[in-house]
Amino acid sequence: MAEIKKVTLRNGKIRYRFVIDIGRDADGRRKQLTCTYDTKAEAQKERARVLHQREAGTLIVPDKTTVSEWLDVWLAKKAKTREETTVDSYANYLTHAREQLGHIPVQQLTEEQVEAFRDYLLTSGRKRGGKPGTGLAYTTTQGILNRLQEALDYAVARKLIAVNVARFVEMPSSARHAERQSGKKREAPWNFAEVERFVAGIEGDRHEAPLLLSLMGLRPAEVCGLRWKQHVDLDARTVEVGDTRTLSSRRGASTRVVAKGVKTEAGNRRLPLPDLAYGALAASKVVQDAESLTAADGYVDSGFVFVDEMGNALTTRHLRMHAYKLMAALGLRKVRLYDARHSCLSYLALKSKVPDVVLAAWAGHANAAVTKAHYVHVSPEDLQEAADALGSGLMTRRSAGGDTTPV
Repeated sequence: MAEIKKVTLRNGKIRYRFVIDIGRDADGRRKQLTCTYDTKAEAQKERARVLHQREAGTLIVPDKTTVSEWLDVWLAKKAKTREETTVDSYANYLTHAREQLGHIPVQQLTEEQVEAFRDYLLTSGRKRGGKPGTGLAYTTTQGILNRLQEALDYAVARKLIAVNVARFVEMPSSARHAERQSGKKREAPWNFAEVERFVAGIEGDRHEAPLLLSLMGLRPAEVCGLRWKQHVDLDARTVEVGDTRTLSSRRGASTRVVAKGVKTEAGNRRLPLPDLAYGALAASKVVQDAESLTAADGYVDSGFVFVDEMGNALTTRHLRMHAYKLMAALGLRKVRLYDARHSCLSYLALKSKVPDVVLAAWAGHANAAVTKAHYVHVSPEDLQEAADALGSGLMTRRSAGGDTTPV
């Protein structure tokens, strides 16, 4: 049992001190908590509280770890179970939290400070893209809060803090309403007519094949991860999706290429090649073989489908920028190349009436509901078709003398 001892300081003042064992650290060494108070009564009260909480497993030991230091701990934990690119995205999300809250000891962080941080993000958090000093998007701000809340949940689990002060900091509904009223929306994916114009415009382009693969539903990282020998079978007219190559970086660090497998088991899929994509891939293989012979020893035999004239593997950034140049040359709206997936899946769902389970398998999704909810977009043209069908049906009933009175 920890005893309270009377201590005389050098200046003659009397204090009351006790030392309590509070467990062991990661290396197995004993940890102790030392508390000193002005009066014996204060020491007795605190000693009783500490002993009770120690036995109940709820003891929070005073600690000076700052928010920024704790975020390092949390990210290190995530690095053991998450993809490198995912951890980088978490780190980028938390840049603002480090700048605004990082100096505060985690045990001193308050709900009011987190609320003020949220308001800062919505009004002044933008550093790049658009006008610096303006607010971040609603969804971006929500993502930052989610990561901060998760990091503080881990601090609760590790008994660094008793309560997650960010847990009940919510996004104001007025912020979402204001964003909607401002008209700030992500550019809608191409409609089918725009896709047709792009397909016609890229005919004969050096990178026609990778672009067509993007249009048929592959993610840009999946396109850039394709290798001739491992993934493309021109005889069987199939392409197998299984590897990705993407770019990743943390703010302030250099960008690097990350090669890895697809996210989920459903992402591993073998797709039959439409005639157009098959023809473009076959032509691209002929071109690359000829370039290899011309460059001789200077050619890099990377084996990738998406390469430059010397065989060097290209990245999602190269694919994206090349696509943007072609969009501008063709007078098309500039849209994210990733949104070509949305256009493809919308076409398969709405025009070709492909069943949901097949649609999900094509997209590499385990859940068909996710595919329909987030990747299939109904355009004004589709609604007009519905109106025309409804009008045609009612007219048919009227002509036949049927009852068209609304119920």
